Amino acid sequence: MDDPYLRCLLVKIAYVLNTYPQPSHSFIRREVQALERQGFDITRLAMRRSDSTLVDARDQAEAEKTGYVLDRGALGLLGDAFKQTLGAPIKTAKGLAMAWRLGRASQIGILRHLIYLAEAAHVAQRCRADGVAHVHAHFGTNAAAVAMLSHVLGGPSYSFTVHGPEEFDAPHSLSLGDKLDHAAFAVGVSSFGRSQLCRWANFSTWDRLHVVHCGIESAAYEAFAPVPDGPLRLVAIGRFVEQKGQMVLVRALRRLKDTHPDMQLALLGDGEMRNDLEQAVAQAGLVDMVRFTGWLDQDGVRAEIDAAHALVMPSFAEGLPMVIMEAMANARPVIATYIAGTPELVLDGQTGWIVPAGDNQALANAIEMLAETPTEDLNRMGETARARVLQRHDIDDQARKLGDLFRAAAR
Repeated sequence: MDDPYLRCLLVKIAYVLNTYPQPSHSFIRREVQALERQGFDITRLAMRRSDSTLVDARDQAEAEKTGYVLDRGALGLLGDAFKQTLGAPIKTAKGLAMAWRLGRASQIGILRHLIYLAEAAHVAQRCRADGVAHVHAHFGTNAAAVAMLSHVLGGPSYSFTVHGPEEFDAPHSLSLGDKLDHAAFAVGVSSFGRSQLCRWANFSTWDRLHVVHCGIESAAYEAFAPVPDGPLRLVAIGRFVEQKGQMVLVRALRRLKDTHPDMQLALLGDGEMRNDLEQAVAQAGLVDMVRFTGWLDQDGVRAEIDAAHALVMPSFAEGLPMVIMEAMANARPVIATYIAGTPELVLDGQTGWIVPAGDNQALANAIEMLAETPTEDLNRMGETARARVLQRHDIDDQARKLGDLFRAAAR
């Protein structure tokens, strides 16, 4: 940072997010902090506060650094929109036309997008006040819409990271092609993710589509525990929603309960399907086998991974799950489904097992193979997994790639 040449390349960036921080979005926090270690000045702007209790002190600290647009209230946002209209009527008319077009394509309607336009007016004004040279959003949903509308209103250039699967499920409704074509650049978190962006962007936009992986802090994984002895212990981590496939895991365990009665599963997370999962566990006679922990902080998650022989990720749809990276960095094999970017990281037979999504028999077979694998071989697989993820997903390496893209966009 003492090099004047490097200092002249550093720019102020605003991160525009929907809800931040959230327990399941620690990857954004790590990315922001890695960019700050490079010397970037990051303004954090979220539309709203998290409804979830923030149990991790690192998330609590991020919340203190974040400005919340909706805290301004309806009158404050109307004032921002009025100020924008007076100061730049032509740009405001262009923003209104774009918001109307986005709203007509969307399932959530025009009114919601007019609210996004008012939010964008605040973001544009805040960026001017802070000297922000570029805006970056995570997810191709409303945060990317606000970033794009802010740019149309006269705000700085913008980019965004697409994770999936939500964006890939509804590209037309989200006007994903418009967001990609207007952006300075866009990022997929895997090669699969970038390929999905290519489906909706104009050919002329393809050179502005990049792969930047979500990252882990390698220093946090310098020490790791060997695979434990004793009965098989599994851990599954994620929101309790349909796409995460936990119900398939319950059905797989039901197939194994008689042959592996000592097996234990820790389900980390929470969500709208918790009652359904608890009922399914009870009906399958698995109450003594399955433990629900709720959301845990980063250290709690690490402790549960340490105690397990492997992570199980039975998802139907994903981007590239952070918990897979964290488990591999902790030298644990992974059982995951053959979807999205997961096979780019998890190598079948080398760092874990890959099974078809939705196939509880195949998942049960993989768990049985795990149970029959000697501890020495599991440790070897875990070490291979650790080396692979540290080489591909170090957060400082990935943040440098993103930082170079930010500098180019700001120029």
